[in-house]
Amino acid sequence: MKERVDTKPNTYTDCSGAAGSGMTALADPAHAGESPAVKPRVIVITGPTATGKSGAAVRLAKEIGGEIISADSMQVYRGMDIGSAKITPEEMQGVPHHLIDVMDPDEDYNVVRFQEMAKAAIADIVSRGHIPIVCGGTGFYIQALLYDIDFTEEPESGEMSAYREMLEAAALEPDGPCRLHDMLLAVDPASAELIDAGNIKRVIRALMFYRVHGEKISDHNARESEKRLNGPAYSPYDYTYFVLYGDRERLYRKIDRRVDEMVEEGLAREAETLYHGSSPLSLTAAQGIGYKEMYGWLRGETSFDEAVRLIKRNTRRFAKRQLTWFKRERDVIWINIDEGDPLDEIRKHLPDVRRG
Repeated sequence: MKERVDTKPNTYTDCSGAAGSGMTALADPAHAGESPAVKPRVIVITGPTATGKSGAAVRLAKEIGGEIISADSMQVYRGMDIGSAKITPEEMQGVPHHLIDVMDPDEDYNVVRFQEMAKAAIADIVSRGHIPIVCGGTGFYIQALLYDIDFTEEPESGEMSAYREMLEAAALEPDGPCRLHDMLLAVDPASAELIDAGNIKRVIRALMFYRVHGEKISDHNARESEKRLNGPAYSPYDYTYFVLYGDRERLYRKIDRRVDEMVEEGLAREAETLYHGSSPLSLTAAQGIGYKEMYGWLRGETSFDEAVRLIKRNTRRFAKRQLTWFKRERDVIWINIDEGDPLDEIRKHLPDVRRG
């Protein structure tokens, strides 16, 4: 298994047209003789939480003159440091990082916003002769970026706007996220398996898609992915995609230790500051694992110890869902972090990337 890492691997011929690192697009007969456009090189390093993605990305960036783009839905927010396990300035080791600490918690952040910002960051990095390294565990964001998924939708009718408002109101109730997730489970089990109950925006989007089209969004997404992966313009980037993974029980123990460390570092104080902030949190920020459980404690719904237990449980479940997601992706390189330094394996797949 391996995470998103891109570089120019050896050229090969793939008659299926499937996306792959190093694949060269066929020339258009109408433009015979013209030089084909060179796709920007992008390296992706991803995987479940607590697999050491950030550390590997920083070390690689220092070697090849790279800059890192965060593919994390929480680290984009200022003030959400401990609970998101945000990389510190010291850990960055002087490597430029993008899409970290660029939004306030009351601002909405979603896959469309990420896609726009990440594309701009890649163009900026490439223009300065550096290599973009996308690093983070939000697989949907990475897929949207690599395959340039189009999220354009028709304007909502009055009926659908009312339906959305009803779902959003229901989500604010104590058991609202779980009830909405149960609704999704009833009509689209495949999406319910991949989307956490706390990811309100994606749950609502899936429910609304079913309401409008009478079709599961999981089926729609599968068709779109198939078209993109097999189409002539499958990706605007020449990418190498690494997924880090490890023994599940060992990973779960690391997650539990990490949560304990977050508590010792002041997670409760950080959550309290956000909870009592001057502006209401966006749906995305309010549902972040580590924060939503602490908000329940602050509201008196659970004890502190129970909140910590829920953070550990929910993070383990999240890691399992991340693996499920990445197993569905094509042309990824899996790297077992238990079999040695993952960077050694990453280097083998980037033979022609310059070293610092």
